[in-house]
Amino acid sequence: MVLNRIQSAGQAVFLGAERVFNRVFGDRLNPLYHLGSISYWMFWVVIASGFYVYAFYETSAEETFASVEAITHRQPWAGGIMRSLHRYASDAMTLTMLLHLLRHFLFGRYRGFRAFSWITGVTVLWLVYASGINGYMLPWDRLAQFVVVATAELFDALPVFNGALIRNFITPEGITDRFFSLLSFMHIGIPLGVLLLLTVHTQRVPKARVMPPRPVAWATLAMLAVIAVAKPALSQGAADFSNFPQVLGFDWFVLPVYPLIYLWPPLAVWALLSGATLFLLFLPWISPGGKALGSAQITAHPGNRCVAAHPGETVLDACLRAGVPLPHECRNGGCAVCKTALLAGAIDFGHYQGNALSAEERSRGFFLSCCATAQGDIEIEYEPGARDREHARLYTARVEALQPLAPDVMLVRLRLPEGERIAFEAGQFINIILEDGERRAYSFSSAPDAAASIDLHVRLLPGGRFSTHVFNVMRPGDEIHFEGPLGYSSVEDKDKPLILVAGSTGFAPVKSVLEHAFESGFRRPLIFYWGVRRRRDLYLAALPEQWQREHDNFRFVPVLSDPQPEDEWKGRTGLVHEAILADYPDLSGYEIYACGSVQMVDAARPAFLAQGLTEDACISDAFLPAVRKGA
Repeated sequence: MVLNRIQSAGQAVFLGAERVFNRVFGDRLNPLYHLGSISYWMFWVVIASGFYVYAFYETSAEETFASVEAITHRQPWAGGIMRSLHRYASDAMTLTMLLHLLRHFLFGRYRGFRAFSWITGVTVLWLVYASGINGYMLPWDRLAQFVVVATAELFDALPVFNGALIRNFITPEGITDRFFSLLSFMHIGIPLGVLLLLTVHTQRVPKARVMPPRPVAWATLAMLAVIAVAKPALSQGAADFSNFPQVLGFDWFVLPVYPLIYLWPPLAVWALLSGATLFLLFLPWISPGGKALGSAQITAHPGNRCVAAHPGETVLDACLRAGVPLPHECRNGGCAVCKTALLAGAIDFGHYQGNALSAEERSRGFFLSCCATAQGDIEIEYEPGARDREHARLYTARVEALQPLAPDVMLVRLRLPEGERIAFEAGQFINIILEDGERRAYSFSSAPDAAASIDLHVRLLPGGRFSTHVFNVMRPGDEIHFEGPLGYSSVEDKDKPLILVAGSTGFAPVKSVLEHAFESGFRRPLIFYWGVRRRRDLYLAALPEQWQREHDNFRFVPVLSDPQPEDEWKGRTGLVHEAILADYPDLSGYEIYACGSVQMVDAARPAFLAQGLTEDACISDAFLPAVRKGA
């Protein structure tokens, strides 16, 4: 099939270009991996520069051209550069959108579940073209005259207009102030439509990046500024209806079709535009790409999370959509951050750079989740926190103290070398690095203060590799290697009351968050629910009880799921999230921070949402033990 041959050739070209760009920029900052987000960034540059130029623009037949000339020449280091930025950012947005569209076509990312994004993307591109064409009418120079007349002649070829538009541009008297007010209104209204449709366009792409990495953003802005200074955008003489311009400086990014208006019959141009548009809109069904597979079930470890993947949806997108935090960066098979292990089932590996996934790794069952699609039910294993490592430091510390907090919970205090500190935020964690390079994640349980020592709460798990070592072998003075801080701070001081819920050693990050809140003077109501099995599992119950006495905005609610007679328990019983649901029938005015096992968080989150909690107010930190290799 012709399309298949075109796609195969295009894939080779794109992958070759990406390899070259990887050598120049590195795989994390390769602009070809950020075409969509660069388009967003260019849009904001266009908007910002457009607002500046519009502040000095006059919408009248007598003053329009003169006002644009004044902007360009009387304030060249402000208005002139801003006008040029506006023009070149529009070109850059058009170019990056075209490349973004082309890449998705060449790699088949426009079918099935992605068809919605493809159709809205094609529509956005046409709106951007319409806005750009409209923009070239505003300076009212010779190019604006050509664009206005050519556009009128093109539309006049349609029966609905039948030659009525061009009559307005036969003499200068036909151009009134209302005409420029209409052009200005369109140049504001169309970008608003672009913004709305861009939001719709990205809504099916989970965790879609709408801003490129900061170095890429500033580099593209600097490049545009250099071009603006070296080759400023200038008007081409005032519009003059006594003659028609013969030679023009032309924008081939925004106006490529306009020469055809005078080379072809206008209806032939309409046939080209209409045919191309319909072809692009129906391409997901014109080129189905073979037999479509049905939905697949993805089981993700750690956590034994089950995810339903749509036909043609990548493993990464399916998991991110379901809240499974697979590490990722470029999303185009170049950086290897999303490397994942296939434990069972079959996948289509997709297209990627060879240095991101070697043949040896592929033979051992690894794949890149951003490129691969499930060919039936599969089981995978990923490494939590892998994406954050580039920002983390490696540390060597010594065990300063070991303090049993409960029969199966140990406080481990690590002391950094003299003069060393680690700055972290409440809610973050570290990875303990074992001798063979395996990692075990533990949350900070102390308040963030650029400390020389840190506290961890280690729970003993049957057969757990590291936790068994802590309880049976570890001694004060032992050397520990770890990396951090990892993760992100999750809690701020807001007006909404904050409900914190912890299961077992989920108390560790909650303790860090609460101590930070008290030290920072949070005034929002803080309610802490701690769910455990037995009374002895409330291993530091005296501490939240003390906080409750000292802080009038804090309340502590312990909940036991399996109290025994010897516990002599008279407090709340049952599952901890059910206690919250009973106490707060309407959660719409609250924020919840949940820490604990995946099972607890998975059970609690949908129940909270069903009772009025909004998605953005439900912050979860599920513990993901390395179930396959010991904890």
